[in-house]
Amino acid sequence: MAATAEQRKTQIVVVGGGAGGLELVRRLGTRFGRDAYDIILVERNRTHIWKPLLHEVAAGSLDANMDEVGYGGHGVRWGYRFFYGTFAGIDRERQVVRTAPLLDEDGKEVIGAHDIRYDYLVLAVGGVSNDFGIPGVADYALFLEDRQQADQFRSKLLNACLRVTHKVAQGETDAMVRIAIVGAGATGVELAAELYNAAHALRHYGLEVFDETRLKVTILEAGPRILPALPDKLAEAAAAELEALGVEILTGTAVEAVEPSAVRTESGRTIAADLTLWAAGVKAPDYLSGLAGLETDRAHRLVVRPSLQTTADDRIFAIGDCCSYTPANEERPIPPRAQAAHQMASLVFENIVNLTEGRPLKDFVYNDRGSLVALSRFSTVGSLMGNLVGGRMAVEGRLARIAYTSLYRMHLIAIHGWFKGLAMILVGHVNRIVRPKLKLH
Repeated sequence: MAATAEQRKTQIVVVGGGAGGLELVRRLGTRFGRDAYDIILVERNRTHIWKPLLHEVAAGSLDANMDEVGYGGHGVRWGYRFFYGTFAGIDRERQVVRTAPLLDEDGKEVIGAHDIRYDYLVLAVGGVSNDFGIPGVADYALFLEDRQQADQFRSKLLNACLRVTHKVAQGETDAMVRIAIVGAGATGVELAAELYNAAHALRHYGLEVFDETRLKVTILEAGPRILPALPDKLAEAAAAELEALGVEILTGTAVEAVEPSAVRTESGRTIAADLTLWAAGVKAPDYLSGLAGLETDRAHRLVVRPSLQTTADDRIFAIGDCCSYTPANEERPIPPRAQAAHQMASLVFENIVNLTEGRPLKDFVYNDRGSLVALSRFSTVGSLMGNLVGGRMAVEGRLARIAYTSLYRMHLIAIHGWFKGLAMILVGHVNRIVRPKLKLH
């Protein structure tokens, strides 16, 4: 028998299981339970991995299987339901989320298209790389947006290293793996350093003639310097560290086109590249533009009010990289960072609770807690908002490394709770001591 309106559970649907979405469903499930509420996470992947770790997965320095979180088991633990499917749209009049048919590896349908009812909906679908319409990027460049792309990069990297090893054995003494990284934000800079860390260790994994001297990494940045989110002094320190490793940094260099084995700049220079990694910008997925009449900005991000509700629908919230919120007296929206997604998830949790209890909603206030960039085992630089020192505090070296590690630990606690989060931190520390340093398959 169909449930009546009075018997029907309040259904809260979160689309996207990234850092913000996963934290949100854990808190919602813990707060509401399963009696009168139904918390549903819609996600196209089966597992979650913290996005700032993807550069380590790509370089082979981290086995993602040790750090990923299965949505199904996590949902059972924290009181929400995981729906494995790809978001396909919204019917605001009927208040349903649509998912596309689920197909297997052979293209056969496993589960048909679904409509999932919602009383409150949170869109946390994240962002994608912005190719700015530059020719060849979509066809020839690699990206680091999810686990699958990181695995693809690692596979191509290992194949390139094996080819060079074979060439050297055949007498080509000048053979090298050439990698171009377009974009000098945190992703591009961290990957560059991690690649040299991985190359240094390859000799211990059967590639005796391959080491960091066989690697040539070039970073191309259209802006005047690397790491624009950091103060000039720290960006300069990071650049010096990278150049000491052998990285070539080309600032003020805009890309005109990406080719199968090269990157061509607007100045006419051609950078040879066996692999090209695109990390030049972030935008929301194109399908958000015009979605169900919701307002979006030029980067396809959903425009929200201070409560993080979309401007066109009070029942729909947006958080993270797909959200566009410009605070009063500010010229630009909140930047697409993990800390912003975390803070937005916390506010939306509070506001959904307030809605269910008839209390006023709160406004979002972004607290910039600084940025940290880890240059693999070589160095860490960044800036923190230090309340004890009255403003932004520059950090380098050991202190920055501790702070960087703490960000991931805070993420674990946010998605697993204090008890299990601390247990996973301890287990992870032991695993990093005893497990292999590289993943080569």
